[in-house]
Formats: sequence, structure tokens, C-alpha cells
Amino acid sequence: MRKAETKGPGAAARPARILIVDDHPVFRLGLARMLDGEEGLAVCGEARSVEEAAESLDGLAPDLVVVDISLPGAGGLDLVRALKERRPELPALVLSMHDEALFAGRALRAGARGYVNKQEPVEEMVAAVRTVISGGTYLSPRMRARLEARGRRGGREMEGPVEILSDRELEVFGLIGEGLGTREIAERLGIAVKTVETYREHIKDKLALESAPELARRAVAWVLAQG
Repeated sequence: MRKAETKGPGAAARPARILIVDDHPVFRLGLARMLDGEEGLAVCGEARSVEEAAESLDGLAPDLVVVDISLPGAGGLDLVRALKERRPELPALVLSMHDEALFAGRALRAGARGYVNKQEPVEEMVAAVRTVISGGTYLSPRMRARLEARGRRGGREMEGPVEILSDRELEVFGLIGEGLGTREIAERLGIAVKTVETYREHIKDKLALESAPELARRAVAWVLAQG
């Protein structure tokens, strides 16, 4: 992580620079205004996709990338993995509409330094940003306890066979488990209906499921198990 720059003795450290990567303009605007209003924090740029973020990294020189999982094209965790490989000094904080039980562990394994749900209060969002900027790892207390308990059991029982699913397939699987239909999933993720149908077929193949009702039952059971 880059250290804060100063202009001389007694000069104030420059604010930590944050790049927001999210494809929803209203959310980006709200998050940017919120973070810009916090002492010691400044949003240096915004991007709608992994490609836009990658193109702007050198010019913007952020100290933190705040990235949504659900992006058009390549997903947010693809960006996190790329940062871990090419810019290991640059931390990433993952935001998501998905419950942290579904994706927090996967985000950390991808190289993220924290995970926070978009529905958390403003105070939690700011706490997550400050924790990661200061070199820590942010998880909610309940998720930290859950991961610690899983570690004590030495198990990956909450993951199971769904670990063979890609990040986007897992997103679709989780939304099926929440009761969303194909068109609703397409709208939620900003992708085509046919793309969702393709993901559904891939999930069925990988999990050896024979039919749509069987897929729905498995997805619902898995989502309930995470709670």
C-alpha cells in the first residue's frame, strides 16, 4: 500500500485515494459522495467495468480499489485476482448485493482484503474502507465468527460441490436459490436472458442435475444452509 505523502514538516497527509468500480451510476455517485465527505478519504475515479478500471489504474494511482462482484463482462473477482497478481501492493475491498456467507470466503481467496454487503449501514461501509486502507482485513463480526468456526472444524462444508462453479455461475446459482426467475436474474446482473440460460445449463452439468426443478431445489437448499 502506498504511504501517505506529505509536503513537509507539519503538513497534513494527503487523503487516501479510492477507485470505485461499479456498473450502477446511482450507487457509484452515492458511495463517492459518502466517501469524499470523510476525513482522510478521497475518491480519485470511477469505473463501470473491469476493463475501465484496468485502463485507469496507472493514471489514477489509487490506494484502494472498491469493487462490486457483479459487473458486466468479467466479474469483480476477476479484477481482484488481476490486482493480486500484477499490483499486490494495491488492496481491494469487495462490495456486493449478495449475502457475505455466499461470497466472502471466495473473495478473500481471490485476494480481496475485505467484503461488505451493500445493505450495510454507512458507518460499516466507512469502517470497512478505513480498515483495509490501514492494512487490515474487514469482515463483519458474524462472518468472522463463521469463518473461524469453519476453520476450527477444518472443513469446507459450507462450500461443497458448488466450489466447482465459476464466480458468475455461483451468482446465478445463489439468485436461483433466492427464488428469482431467469429474466429477473438477467436484469439483476445486467446480462442477457440467453446468457442466464447458458449459465443454468452449465450449473446443471457441473452439479449433475437433471432438470430445472432439481436445480431450484438444490439452489434453495444451499442458500438456506449458508444462513
